[in-house]
This record gives sequence, structure tokens and C-alpha cells, in this order.
Amino acid sequence: MFDTKVALVVRDDLMTWQKLNVVAFLATGVAAGAPDALGDPYVDAAGTTYGRMLIQPMMIYAADVDALRKVHRKALERELAIVPYVAAMFRTGHDADNRRAFREENIDAMDFVGLAVRGPKNAVDKTVKGLSLHA
Repeated sequence: MFDTKVALVVRDDLMTWQKLNVVAFLATGVAAGAPDALGDPYVDAAGTTYGRMLIQPMMIYAADVDALRKVHRKALERELAIVPYVAAMFRTGHDADNRRAFREENIDAMDFVGLAVRGPKNAVDKTVKGLSLHA
């Protein structure tokens, strides 16, 4: 049905509130990077207008940090759109600090807690191959 696919990969050892936080932030990153993938605003029977949402599903997968690093490498190789979230970002208070924390990560050992990838369906499928959907 869609030529593209969105996959969110969330570390499986996080507390529930952290998982939900990561998913929310990753989803906003996908939407920001793909405004063409946003649908029209929702309007209820009374004519009240509501926000827009992505027009396609987002599949959410579970992984450990090593699998997240593997997904990152594959996504880079396939030139997919990537939205990252690292553990240090849990300790920041705003966006500028998040970017600073991310920039300070060791590129060879990033402490990923989540990644979103978007791109051609086949490329995304190959990137997340072997991962299980998040329970």
C-alpha cells in the first residue's frame, strides 16, 4: 500500500515511561523529516479541527543496544532517514542539550535507546530484519 516504511526501534531494557517517551520523540522526528507523509487535519462532526498525523503506520520493534547499533549502521549504508535517541538525552532539559549530548557520543559505541528509520519499504525491511515487534 505504501512505497515507504517507518520503523521505530526501542531498547528493550528501558522503563515503560522511557519507552513511551522515546517512541513519542522518534515519531515527531519522523513527521518533521517527512511533512509530505502527514495527512490532512482531522475534523469532527461539530467542525472542530484537530492535528494531523502520519498517513502510514509506524512499526515498533524491540532491540538491545547492540542490535540498535547494527540497525544504525545498516540505515546509514542504505541512506535511510534516521532519527536517533541516546540514553544521555534522558538527563537533559531541552532540545539544545539533547543535541549537545548526542554530539558527545562516541560514534563507535553510541548508547542508543531508540532509532527511527524511514525510507523505501524493502530497504527498511532489510534494516530491521531479525527484530521482533515490541510487546
